[in-house]
Amino acid sequence: MPNKKSAKKELRKNVKQKASNKKVSTQMKKALKSNFKQIQANDKTVKDNLSLTIKAIDKAAKKGVIKKNNASRKKSRLMKKVNNLK
Repeated sequence: MPNKKSAKKELRKNVKQKASNKKVSTQMKKALKSNFKQIQANDKTVKDNLSLTIKAIDKAAKKGVIKKNNASRKKSRLMKKVNNLK
């Protein structure tokens, strides 16, 4: 436990930020997993949920949960798999 007042405040801030980051990260991961499951099942409706997944990835990158290049890579790989669906 921190002893100084400023350290205690930082600890409170970190707890709030961690919860916020976890929420954004979890939403992104759930969206990605659902899309990859649809791709595995050759489901043609994956394009309907694609915009939600891209939005979640962009939001995570904007908030700093993941880096910009990581977001671009995730979107690129996802689009590649979606476009290869027959």
